[in-house]
Amino acid sequence: MAGDKGLSLEGIKNETVDLVWCFGLVERFEGPSNCDFEVTDVAGVVIEVGSAVKNFKAGDKVISMLNFMKGGGLAEYAVASSSLTVHRPPDVSPAEGAGLPIAASTALQALKSAGAKFDGSGKPLNILITAASGGVGHYAVQLAKLANLYVTATCGARNVNMVKGLGADEVLDYTTSDGSILKSPTGKKYDAVIECTTGTEWSVLERNLSKNGKVVVVTLTPMTFLKYVVSKLRCAKKMAVPMALMPKEEDLRFLVGLVGEGKMRTVVDSRHLFSNSEDAWAKCMDGHATGKIIVEMFGGS
Repeated sequence: MAGDKGLSLEGIKNETVDLVWCFGLVERFEGPSNCDFEVTDVAGVVIEVGSAVKNFKAGDKVISMLNFMKGGGLAEYAVASSSLTVHRPPDVSPAEGAGLPIAASTALQALKSAGAKFDGSGKPLNILITAASGGVGHYAVQLAKLANLYVTATCGARNVNMVKGLGADEVLDYTTSDGSILKSPTGKKYDAVIECTTGTEWSVLERNLSKNGKVVVVTLTPMTFLKYVVSKLRCAKKMAVPMALMPKEEDLRFLVGLVGEGKMRTVVDSRHLFSNSEDAWAKCMDGHATGKIIVEMFGGS
């Protein structure tokens, strides 16, 4: 398995893969069905390493983020760069690990963009997280609480208790009148919004922001960039900030460590055998998954 600058793993035998970014970045599916989308998040066992790789060996259990453009995770074997691969500790299951790379990294970087600190030095912030029961959102809630932020979260009625269980201080059912306008039950204004859904009107977001509040948008669309440009031209204090994930090994290691220490967990919506991965795709496209959708090579991971 060739990688950048010769620093690559030669092969990973996959145990589980995560269906990530069903909308937007996902473009091609390579598997037993005729669907097309990329699968980049995997957990498996190293079968071979390149000559320049010193920190991994055959038999190591690992979690990896594959190349965005090439994907290739929906297969029994995958090619992964050692620069985006970390060891999977015994306390982290393959399913928990496979859910982390893109979704949890996106949540982490979005919160950092909003001003969250994870070393205890951060300011007390009021944060709104939309679509908090989804892949990115459920990690964002847990990470925000680890950063000692006050969290208001939105989700559907069936997931309210689950999101509360993740640590959210306030939970809004987005189908209610207050939930549809993102009004905090305690009347708080938000210092930042982690926007994990699409279609929210800027006027709704803006009226709920504090004086210098900003919206970190992880679901990138052309409208996101337009809102950002307009706010910059207006020199507005309240801004929509588009965020694109910058994959980092240190982030992935940090996140895996949190799961291993029991400080964060992956909520698994459903598990599907590789031979039935078209069912996972259908579940993904339904758009109402709670947490992560996992494909298992052999089952029982």
